[in-house]
Amino acid sequence: MFKNYLKIAWRNLLKNKGYTFINVGGLALGMAVTLIIGLWIQDELTYNKYYKNKDRIAQVFQSQTFNGETGTGPAIPRPLEKALRDGYGDNFKHLIMCSWTNNHYLKYGDKSISRPGNYMQQEGPELFGLNIVKGEKDGLREINSIMLSQSTADALFGSEDPIGKTVTVSNEHKLNVSAVYSDIPVNNSFNDTDFIIPWEKYLAVNEWIKNAEDQWGNNSFQMLVQLADNTTIEQVTDRIKNVKKDLNEDTAQYNPQIFLFPMKDWYLRSSFENGKQVGGRIKYVWLFGIIGAFVLLLACINFMNLSTARSEKRGKEVGIRKSIGSQRGQLIYQFLSESFIVVLFAFVVAILLVLLSINGFNELSRKEISFPWSNGLFWGVSFIFIVFTALLAGSYPALYLSSFRPVDVLKGTFKTGKYAGLPRKILVVVQFTVSVAFIIGTVIVMQQINYAKNRPVGYDKEGLIQVPTFSQDFVGKYDLMRAEFIGSGAVVEMSMSSSPTTSIWSNRGGFIWEGKPEGFQEDLAWTEVSPEYAKSLNLKIVEGRDFSREFASDSLGVLINETAKKYLGMENPIGQLIRDDSEENPDPPLKIIGVVQDMITQSPYEPVKQGVYVYDRHDNASYYNMRLNPNQSATQNITTIENVFKEHFPDIPFEYDFIDGEYGEKFASEERIGTLSGVFTALAILISCLGLFGLTSFVAEQRKKEIGVRKVLGATIFNVWNMLSKDFLKLVVISCFIAVPIAYFVMNGWLQEYPYRVILKWWIFALAMLGAMFVTIATVSFQAIKAAKANPVKSLRTE
Repeated sequence: MFKNYLKIAWRNLLKNKGYTFINVGGLALGMAVTLIIGLWIQDELTYNKYYKNKDRIAQVFQSQTFNGETGTGPAIPRPLEKALRDGYGDNFKHLIMCSWTNNHYLKYGDKSISRPGNYMQQEGPELFGLNIVKGEKDGLREINSIMLSQSTADALFGSEDPIGKTVTVSNEHKLNVSAVYSDIPVNNSFNDTDFIIPWEKYLAVNEWIKNAEDQWGNNSFQMLVQLADNTTIEQVTDRIKNVKKDLNEDTAQYNPQIFLFPMKDWYLRSSFENGKQVGGRIKYVWLFGIIGAFVLLLACINFMNLSTARSEKRGKEVGIRKSIGSQRGQLIYQFLSESFIVVLFAFVVAILLVLLSINGFNELSRKEISFPWSNGLFWGVSFIFIVFTALLAGSYPALYLSSFRPVDVLKGTFKTGKYAGLPRKILVVVQFTVSVAFIIGTVIVMQQINYAKNRPVGYDKEGLIQVPTFSQDFVGKYDLMRAEFIGSGAVVEMSMSSSPTTSIWSNRGGFIWEGKPEGFQEDLAWTEVSPEYAKSLNLKIVEGRDFSREFASDSLGVLINETAKKYLGMENPIGQLIRDDSEENPDPPLKIIGVVQDMITQSPYEPVKQGVYVYDRHDNASYYNMRLNPNQSATQNITTIENVFKEHFPDIPFEYDFIDGEYGEKFASEERIGTLSGVFTALAILISCLGLFGLTSFVAEQRKKEIGVRKVLGATIFNVWNMLSKDFLKLVVISCFIAVPIAYFVMNGWLQEYPYRVILKWWIFALAMLGAMFVTIATVSFQAIKAAKANPVKSLRTE
């Protein structure tokens, strides 16, 4: 019996090839989008799956309050380690001090490479559960050891056995390779850790870190922990939250709250607002999950619409089958079988579409997603998905078709009823409501991105590059290198700075100045720069003057930005002093000599932070900033700069970044989300149009005799087009008026997350409505005009 049902179903599908193409194509497209989104969501939700103990791993965070505003982050003071070990050690299986991940130069023989890595305490590799490929599991036991990732070992040693070999780090320290570990996969935290050096080495070679042992105000470190088996993150957080405030009076004024931030939240729920966790990337998981569900719903709506619309065509078949004894249940089973075949075929096509598009999707989303061929859970979920979709898409047509009375159908007196088309109309409204809402949402996302992109950055980022100087080899050579680079003709100006142009690496407080309000708790972005910093960036001086080498006193001078002027409450800042408030070994007072225009150094969606630019007296910055010669090509300039660089630093790999590219990376995440949303929106509209096209063709076929009569009586092509189009256009207009308030409410809420945001304009909604109407008219017109131009003689001939 089932075999017979399959034959009948297959023949019906082949008999109506256009209908089958639209049905299968629309459904396959919807399924493909849903599968792609599902794989993306799975990748997001399984972030950090590499770490076996991820549910027990956490990072120590702290919240501090400055003038009523609470900031939260992973930076902690070094004395906290001793406090937690001595007072709360039983709560932790592992407690690891760790540096920030930074690039260092690694050299072996004649080969020199730059790789990111960390200084870490001895138990770090065990906490992460690193897979040791070669060497010792306890690879950080010796102070002069280094552990390398597999890819880094291959890059340095090729086919040689790296164990026991000596690697020179930053042209300063010679370390012996003690172990090689498998690269941490991309979708995991610390995946860019290509080497690990003992924490003891970090202390031994950096005087300031040794001095930080008792400095509770120096938040320059991070700490990772693995909980003991007999406790929870919430319990330990409750025990340690006031440890810093209790042990140090100087920082107690900022109400520091220590807590454990679990690894499971590092990626998806990493946003904090005024000390409270408020989400993060999880909002994109929800967004794309909703998009996937709606796209699949649109495809199912198409199937239901076209199936019910064609019910009259199969009315006589149902009547004959019932008259010769078929039960209603058998008919339902047959029609559901047809639905299952369509869905199964569509699923196969969807998989092919996914395989064809997954590389492009990975490139667009910066993922490394692969199709889960060997995942039994995926195939089990897919089977349930197919059955559910078949039931969802085929249940109404099956129940509707099987309810026809055979005597009415065979006598020709069957009527579909006054409201028979109402479900189809409702489904069309739902389809275009979703599509219009998607259009509005995508336009607003892209507008917000462009709004932030067009925000004045405060400096000229075109033709500006930065070169990292992460080695003692650069110390004391700035003046020489500046003269060399400018003398080469490739650089017109150069400076150095302790932070990259597009970031803030240091924040400081503890200052006093004239007029400082009682109890004011300052938090200043702190950047040490050479005198040419403003010139090299084309940074405008709005008050006072720039640094000058002609004035020896400028070594204790300071520039502030416009935001800092307001923040410090200084109407006339030039000449005012900023003094160190510490009682022991205070730094000399700094004199404000100029105010520079605000420049965006953090998120372009956030207000500019109050910044201080201090004369670098130690010639020990982290970056060279170079303004390229505009009269030569960038390629020629870079080649010349590299040649000069290699003359002076032959053992250090030459690296550089264009500042405009670094700044553009700040929009990368939102741009990817916007682009993906745009692609999915276009596919949703395409699916809706496919359904509308099929429905229009059916209506035109259903009313072909009426159209023939009208044409004989003198109706024009426009009259027929208007008759067939206006009903669909009405439905789309209704959809627009439903979609607009929904889209406004959702997108207005989304924009509230950005202090610097676009204002919603009426034309965005009007444009989306007009676009939907245009697409509808274009889709319907093809079939309507085709029907209007048909020869009425053919349509009026009867059997």
